[in-house]
Amino acid sequence: MKIILSFIVLGIIMISCNSNDDTASSYPYAVKMTDAPGPYQKVNIDLQAVEITGDAGETVSLNVRKGIYNLLDFSNGVNTLIATDTLQVSKVAQIRLILGPNNTVVVDNVSYPLSTPSAEQSGLKLQVHQTLEQGILYSVLLDFDANKSIVNTGNGTYKLKPVIRTIEAAISGNIKGKITPVGALAVVTAVDVLTSLSYSTNANASGEFLVMGLPSGTYNVTITPVLPLLPVTKSTIVVTTGNTTDIGTTAF
Repeated sequence: MKIILSFIVLGIIMISCNSNDDTASSYPYAVKMTDAPGPYQKVNIDLQAVEITGDAGETVSLNVRKGIYNLLDFSNGVNTLIATDTLQVSKVAQIRLILGPNNTVVVDNVSYPLSTPSAEQSGLKLQVHQTLEQGILYSVLLDFDANKSIVNTGNGTYKLKPVIRTIEAAISGNIKGKITPVGALAVVTAVDVLTSLSYSTNANASGEFLVMGLPSGTYNVTITPVLPLLPVTKSTIVVTTGNTTDIGTTAF
């Protein structure tokens, strides 16, 4: 499962001071989290704090909407506001998500604790490295890959070892589609023809999928269902900045 923590939207308004001008400048900034469906019923994250670190090491704690968020509530582009604040820096180096102890994963109707020692102590550190300009809305998508982020350690114990990709929405596009029959399990992988970089997600219970945060380019998209069904590849899918390319319905 891919938690494209595209699991939550953080809307953040940032104010920065221009070194060449004593007048404060306004820098609108948004952080989003989203998810893609996967082999879990719920993935509950106990969000307690969000921090921004400036290029010179300045740290600002944002006004966060604390609480338990089920990442699977935020799939296929759904998002929610979790924090807002104002910064006095024009360069963002890092975003930190600090989690509490009440993180759980639900599998086959049974809830299991998700241990996250590093997240509770020092936070989930996400490198951004953005220089902000006045009058431009910046949007960052936090893309959690739950297939890699949740580790089954055996004996009913699970660990959260987050694999998170940061995506600048202003410089990326998406690929969407659908599979039939509805309810079939399938992994969708988009491979950049030029760079060979791959991006993946899962089809949800309705058969829909959305591969987000893709650099502009040409992709080969492979949809791999559970055996005995065979994979299907759609070639030369063009992705452009700021747009979603619909590849239609794939039948198995």
